Parts: sequence; C-alpha cells; structure tokens
Amino acid sequence: MEMLNEKSAYEAKLNEYVSDEKSAVNLISSIGHLMYEKSIELVLFRHPLVDKSISEILTLHKKAKTITYSAVDIAETSALAKEIVDLDLAPSKLDLGKLASEWNAKKSNFTSMSDFLNNELGSFKGNDTATLKPKDVVLYGFGRIGRLAARELIKQAGKGQQLRLKAIVTRSVTDADIIKRAALLRNDSVHGFFSGSVEEDLTNRALIINGQIVKMIEAKNPEDIDYTNYGINDALVVDNTGVFTNKEQLGRHLKAKGVSKVLLTAPGKEIPNVVYGINEGDLNIDDDNIFSAASCTTNAISPILYTIENTLGVVKGHIETVHAYTNDQNLLDNMHNKPRRGRSAAINMVITSTGAGKAVTKVIPSLESKLTANAVRVPTPNGSLAILSLEVTKETSVEDLNEIIRKAALEGKLVNQIKYENDPELVSNDIIGNICCSVFDSNATIVSNDKKNIVLYVWYDNEFGYTKQVIRLAKYIAKVRRLIYY
Repeated sequence: MEMLNEKSAYEAKLNEYVSDEKSAVNLISSIGHLMYEKSIELVLFRHPLVDKSISEILTLHKKAKTITYSAVDIAETSALAKEIVDLDLAPSKLDLGKLASEWNAKKSNFTSMSDFLNNELGSFKGNDTATLKPKDVVLYGFGRIGRLAARELIKQAGKGQQLRLKAIVTRSVTDADIIKRAALLRNDSVHGFFSGSVEEDLTNRALIINGQIVKMIEAKNPEDIDYTNYGINDALVVDNTGVFTNKEQLGRHLKAKGVSKVLLTAPGKEIPNVVYGINEGDLNIDDDNIFSAASCTTNAISPILYTIENTLGVVKGHIETVHAYTNDQNLLDNMHNKPRRGRSAAINMVITSTGAGKAVTKVIPSLESKLTANAVRVPTPNGSLAILSLEVTKETSVEDLNEIIRKAALEGKLVNQIKYENDPELVSNDIIGNICCSVFDSNATIVSNDKKNIVLYVWYDNEFGYTKQVIRLAKYIAKVRRLIYY
C-alpha cells in the first residue's frame, strides 16, 4: 500500500509539472505575439520574459512566490496573457506578476478575467494612445559598455522599436577592425555568447546585426562627422569612451550634423548626473541636450540610500565598494598615474578612491556631507558589492529594514532598480546579467544593539546592470518610453 501511495504521489507531482510546462508553452506563444505584433512586452515582477525557455519561466514563477508572498500561478499568468492578446492596447510594458496579484485580490469584483483586464488597462487601450517615433542612436566608442548597449538595443528591435542603433564610431575602421569588433560583440568572456546574428559587411563598412544595418564610422573628432550622410537624423549619441567628461568636451558632439542629444556613460562635470528612477524628473529634457548616467556604483547605492533616507533618515555613513577590476588597471605590474592601480589587477586586492560618496549627493541632495566612501578593486572581472554602513534617525530591526527594501523592490518608482534577494547562497557570479542596478542581499543585513546603526550589502553587475540604467535614461531623454503597468 505504501509503495502504491508513493507511486501515486510521484505521478501526481510529475503530471502537475507537465501541466505547468504546457501553460509555459502557451505563455511563450502569447509573449512572442504581443512583442512582435503589437509592441507589448510582458515581464514578471520586472523580470524579462522574452526569449526565455520553459524552465526559465517556471523558475521565475517559483522565485516570485518567495519574494512577493503571493501565489503567482503559471496557469493564471498564461490565461492573463492570452486575454491581453485580444485587447487593443498601445505599445506598452506590462507586469504579469502585478496583474496576477491584482486579479487574485479583486477577482470577486469582476464577472471575468477579461472584465478585470479592461478595467485595469483601460488607459492603455487604443493603438494611438502612445504613438512613438523611434530615436536614432549612435554609440561613440565600442568598449565594455558600448558592446553591451549594442546587444540590448538590438534585442529590443521589432514593431514600435524605441531606440534604433544606427552607427558605431571608433578611431579606426579597417577591415581588420570590423572583423575584430564583430568577434568581440559575438563572444564575451563574462556575459557569454550573443544569441543573435552578426555579419561583417566590409564593402559598406557596416555590421549587420539581427538584420539591422549598423554603420561603422571612423572619426578622430566628434565634430567632424556628418551623420546625415548615413541617413541618421536627430540622433542621440551615447558616449562611452570615457575621454570626454565635461560640458564643453561633450558639446563637440552637438556640432556634428544629425545630433540632438548626448548621453555620457560616466560621471560628468557641469552637466546633470542622473540615476534613472530617482532624479530624472528634475531634468529639463526639452532645453538641455547633454546628460550623464553617473557611475555604476552611484547607480547601485542611490536606490537603497534614497529608500533609507525617505523611511528611516540617514544621519551619516560610510560606503565601501568591493569592485571588480576594470580596463584602466594593469594585467601585470606597470606604470599608472594613480596610486596602487599600477599593480597587477588579476592577483591583488587594490585599495583606491571612489567618487561615489560625493556623486550620490548630486542625485540625493539631502545626503550632502553625510557620507564618506572608498573602494577596493578585487580580482574578479565583473560583479561588485557595496557595503553601506549607516547611522539612521529612527530605530529599526533586521526584519523591518528588509521589509522596507522588499516593498521598494515591488512597489513604487524603484522596481526596475532594486532586486530583493533572499538566496542564502548568493555570491558575486550570481548577479552577473541582473537587470537591476541594486541587488539587495537581505540575508547579510546587520542592525546593531542600539537599533540605529545598520549595515546593508548591495551587489551590482557593474557592466550589465549599469548598461540597463543607461538605456532607461536614453529612452527617457529621447521621449520614447512606452506606457508601463508595474
């Protein structure tokens, strides 16, 4: 009898999983149709669902239950997606996780799932609700951030495309350069193989990426280029060279024909430094033309600091970043213009300075003179950690503190920026490829006996997580953001 019960339990569990797999297949079908036919992107508690496998989608649903404390069933999200396919909605980004949670909470008020969706997404109805004119984008420089930005921009192609990558500018564009840059785009030692097509068009000096023609332009000076000769107009230039960092230098891009906006992927001087999700609303995007996306560390710590400042209040604090080594360091000991950075990055922990403590006050002015900061570069190629040691105004506990961050990760304007993690085995490699710029490690939170001194641990993919922030800001200043249900 016991053996029969075990067999029955085995069959029941397997059948349940197979049923979930079928629901995932149906969900994938709806995701593809909505993305490429209607320019509607579905996500699950901010996690992208496009190009995900059956097992990945099931894993995301399982993980969501541990963070949201609400049952998010794959059969339900699949049914919701199928209903959304039949709605006449504008190009938009819809969180299936939030919709499923709302449906579970409100279903007794509606006669059907269709009625519920019509009520929740009423303001999204009509294809002309949010008409978008895609913005031409030029990547000026093609290093670590430039290549990741190219991957992301290309992935977002399709009907209703918001940003169109039209050109890449480098100091040299020989046949050998194009071939080498194509190879670096295809394969990345940290982020893996690009799941797309990259062809070299040497005759026309271009890369054809997933069917999109991206011109390779050679230039020594930004102002020397006439982009209109390449069919590029009113473009946003994303400068990721690190060479030009102030208003005058970056203004040289605006002297080139066909350019209207410039975005720097580094901290900038005399220009707005922006962490998307926090202070983009302070921008004058009609009159200002040059912007900075700040640094990867500033983007990592600002969402958490902003949340703590607005709930518990920050008296003072110190930020220590444990940062992956970067290209400005040496592989082996050699000359360097900064102390210690000349020593081999691959075999040393290197104490160095960081401007993140001061930079964050440009984003959150109320933290002026409250923070100190330092950095340690460590022998990992990517994946960094910020340790925030803070004295706060109000008493708190580990449980209350974690709940403050969990809520910020699920509700409000920072859901794209903060990822709440409760995995007790989390390590730096686990956050590579994370779309959030702040990955909060809830298991590492410390609160002292006085209940006012706290230590928070925030992981960040200093390449990809930052690149996602750059693209969010690019969409904002280019005025091509879709309607969002988050």
